[in-house]
Amino acid sequence: MRLIRVIGIGAGHPDQVTVEAIAAMRSVDFFITADKGGHDPLLAAREALLTRHLDVVPPVVAVRDPERDRTTSSTTTATDYDRAVIDWHDARAEVFERAILDHEGDVGFLVWGDPAFYDSTIRIVEKVLARGKVEAVWDVIPGISSLQMLAARHRIVLHGIGQPILVTTGRRLREAVEAGADNILVMLNARLELTGLEEWQIWWGTNLGTKDERLVNGAVGDVLDQILTQRAEVKSVAGWVMDVYLLRKP
Repeated sequence: MRLIRVIGIGAGHPDQVTVEAIAAMRSVDFFITADKGGHDPLLAAREALLTRHLDVVPPVVAVRDPERDRTTSSTTTATDYDRAVIDWHDARAEVFERAILDHEGDVGFLVWGDPAFYDSTIRIVEKVLARGKVEAVWDVIPGISSLQMLAARHRIVLHGIGQPILVTTGRRLREAVEAGADNILVMLNARLELTGLEEWQIWWGTNLGTKDERLVNGAVGDVLDQILTQRAEVKSVAGWVMDVYLLRKP
């Protein structure tokens, strides 16, 4: 019976990988990671992190990531979007299953931030095991999330005293605002669409924990242009951008 380990590796800085996560990385025989093709800076970052923390780095099996349907017709409604993502997860489960079966020993998956926040790895491992060809036990190692990093970098508490906070995605931000949420953490932003929220306070950060980290805070109407400029610069330099922000109604 082999072991599958889903390991949270933090938001980007190698010093923020926990002792538990390092021990888990040292316990496996190989890693599986998705390869998006071409020069993948996130794949390179994972390999650099392993080199930093492990004396002997096990093989990293880079599996070509199946294409996800992002056409407008497939993402028009929430149902369409969910179906496209589920299909993508099913395809990922198939290629990850094959990679596991083709290699011997325990396997690790390195997950940015914490596996509990908007990441598909846990669901895909469940799908792999449900297919019945891989026999394994599995566990999840938590990591420092970008949400925690954002709060630490801006030196803020993410909610008011005794008050709730809503965590959502960029594509569902309007839905949250219309429902009356007034303290919102936003992740997975294809773009920033903040029209009508000019008076809200924003604490924004991107590529947190990396050398390309940027931070901006202030009223949306005052700092949005600065955020968009910084966001474009980081993507140009780093080749990728992962941003997160807190919006709070005044």
